[in-house]
Amino acid sequence: MRWLLRKSSQAVLIGEESCNSFPLSKLGFNGVRRSVVTSCRAVLLPRFGGADVLELRDNVSVPDIKPNEVLVRARAVSVNPLDCRMREGYGRSLFEPLLPLILGRDISGEVAAVGSSVSSLSVGQEVFGALHPTAVRGTYVDYAILAEDELISKPESISHVEASAVPFAALTAWRALRSTANIKEGQRVLVVGGGGAVGFSAIQLAVAAGCHVSTICGNECTDRIFAAGAEQAVDYTTEDYESSIKGYFDAVLDTIGAPETERIGVSHLKRGGHYMTLQGEAASFTDMYGMLVGLPLSTAILIKKQIQYRYSHGIEYHWTYMRADAEGLEEIRRLCEAGKLKVPVEKTFPITQVRAAHEAKDKKLIFGKVVLELD
Repeated sequence: MRWLLRKSSQAVLIGEESCNSFPLSKLGFNGVRRSVVTSCRAVLLPRFGGADVLELRDNVSVPDIKPNEVLVRARAVSVNPLDCRMREGYGRSLFEPLLPLILGRDISGEVAAVGSSVSSLSVGQEVFGALHPTAVRGTYVDYAILAEDELISKPESISHVEASAVPFAALTAWRALRSTANIKEGQRVLVVGGGGAVGFSAIQLAVAAGCHVSTICGNECTDRIFAAGAEQAVDYTTEDYESSIKGYFDAVLDTIGAPETERIGVSHLKRGGHYMTLQGEAASFTDMYGMLVGLPLSTAILIKKQIQYRYSHGIEYHWTYMRADAEGLEEIRRLCEAGKLKVPVEKTFPITQVRAAHEAKDKKLIFGKVVLELD
């Protein structure tokens, strides 16, 4: 890794304050003596394909950080389903012209440098957070760059590995339940696919909000779902889940997004309720037809469904995605600190074994969360 000192108001800076040093604030360094990281290890995606296309390279350039950005020394990054789908070509209409990409959304690590307008974080602080789904320079790197509102202090009670498994999934669930459905105490929430990271996060967030939670899941995760506070867990492998679900709900989060789960979710909503699916069709349609045709087509389909369900069932229909949310991240941190929100990690791999980690997920050898550790 190459190190140097250079004058730049947006430099990527590392180091400690020194009372005996020259006042570097005169050079735009805000009184901090730091050296500049110009390159680091990173896992690159040079083309779409299987796990074997991933390349761990040294000396990948580290861009200068913008005033609102933070440079984070990564200690652990999780492998999300989105990473595997992007590697295979999901979103190619957007990402193909930008290859090579760096995958990864979640991160836990330490602040290595801050931009000139960052006020809530400081060098050396342990943080965790997640990038937006469309980010091109992801977190499979020694040094990742995130916006200030995409990070928050890591709870002291959990490790970097545990912290890295949480933010992307939990923020996805938060956006659906809190930002979109605006769930309140006493309401009923149904989570379709409660065994996955987003589904399990949604269960815990809804329970923490005082809601009555039911879920459809596999039998291997019912124990931890009940332990998290769900009132009903319907095993789709052994039960007729459509008839087993009791009553009607104020909000349904469908993490599966199949036509059958959509039909069941919508049919179990109260009038005025919210159906939210993670499987929006914007990316798939733009991949098939290009941005100029696919995006308007997917928007038309969404509007048609919204009008249809509003008229036929009196409910609101949404495609939901993860977005940065400072309020949500603060609540997620608080619940993690209190032991009320966690995403179990099934296996860790060193970053040098990133191909093996992706292959294990592709072949469904590991069903739980996988985390990559960076030494």
